[in-house]
Amino acid sequence: MTDIDALALRLHAARLERREIARLTADHPDLSLQEAYAVQAAGIALREAAGERVVAVKMGLTSEGKRRQMNLHAPVYGVLTDAMQVADAGTLALRDAIHCKVEPEIAFRLARPLRSRMTRAEAWACVDGVAAALEVLDSRYVGFKYFSLPDVVADNSSSFRFVVGSWRDPADVDVRDVEVRMVVHGVVAAVGRSSEISGDPVVSLQQLGDLAGEYGLHVPAGCVVLSGAATAAVALEAAAVVRLDVAGLAAVELVVSA
Repeated sequence: MTDIDALALRLHAARLERREIARLTADHPDLSLQEAYAVQAAGIALREAAGERVVAVKMGLTSEGKRRQMNLHAPVYGVLTDAMQVADAGTLALRDAIHCKVEPEIAFRLARPLRSRMTRAEAWACVDGVAAALEVLDSRYVGFKYFSLPDVVADNSSSFRFVVGSWRDPADVDVRDVEVRMVVHGVVAAVGRSSEISGDPVVSLQQLGDLAGEYGLHVPAGCVVLSGAATAAVALEAAAVVRLDVAGLAAVELVVSA
């Protein structure tokens, strides 16, 4: 029988000590996706016990490019706390991480909770704000590669930090197929389309509603949802400024220091 709490503590310690560990499935090859989400939830409970507060949920593996990069399949979710949020144009210190990568996202702010089997119109009606966002990933596993879907999920879908730009009224925005351009230190690092996010970022909300229903996650009003990456992730180096431009939305920036 899998010791969920022990696995959560293993990942929790690796994060706090900023060290890589072997993937969980190296010695738990039968770790199921259900157990992996239980490990994730136990890890979030440890963060909450330390005083952190859940403020957002992120979708992962919504982009075909991202799935190819990680040699994985199917969307997953992770849970984000207030301690993971960096202000727009704020600073991220690489010394606080193991091996960071950044990816461009579109964020939604919810006025109503998500639920299972929503139509696109129902999911869109839950939204009262849309913004450009950056997510910084940092896997706890050796080399940030060669791990399974349960490994990813147990490690809170490689969540580390996130930045959200200024909110716009959803009535003024069409997010279905707009250009997404990420610039790192003045050089274009990635260009994509929002349609790379599940074909439509709002579909990502529908997928999250279904996943939340399946695994017992509550996605309440007031929650922010990062819909997924529009391009493959880009490795971060010190002394860089990351800027994301999404057509129709305000730009968002992150400063990276050593």
